[in-house]
Amino acid sequence: MTNRIPASLALPALALLALAAAPAHAKKTKTHTETCHASSEAEVARQFDRWNASLATLDPDKVVARYAPVSILLPTVSNTPRTTPELRKDYFTMFLQKKPQGVIDSRQIQIGCNSAIDAGIYTFTFGDGSKVQARYTFTYGWNGKDWLITSHHSSAMPEQQAK
Repeated sequence: MTNRIPASLALPALALLALAAAPAHAKKTKTHTETCHASSEAEVARQFDRWNASLATLDPDKVVARYAPVSILLPTVSNTPRTTPELRKDYFTMFLQKKPQGVIDSRQIQIGCNSAIDAGIYTFTFGDGSKVQARYTFTYGWNGKDWLITSHHSSAMPEQQAK
């Protein structure tokens, strides 16, 4: 006696057998196409100006609005990574009490497809006249209508500047 697969199941069974025997790299993949936002160094540089203008409002919500919902802030004067809007607001509520305003001293900008990096040195002047120079990196992502900060790292200069 021969075991036979009924004709109605033969093709589905063969298809399953073929899929099981196919190498992993032969699986179908989805094609992803992306339209890149045309940008320039000047446009990316303006993002710092927009962020700095939000600091001038002294409103932490306006500063936090410059960050993508999923982003990270590694601030100069806090050991806590700020990974949520609430944590970023907590930091800026404290930081804005100093009335900071930043100026870019030097920078390098790199532009990718819907992303950009602005890194360099900036100096903050505070309401009491004191100044602090720090290194920074902003990464930006284009969300289809606006550039938002996806990561922001700021750290104090490790070496004292000669006076």
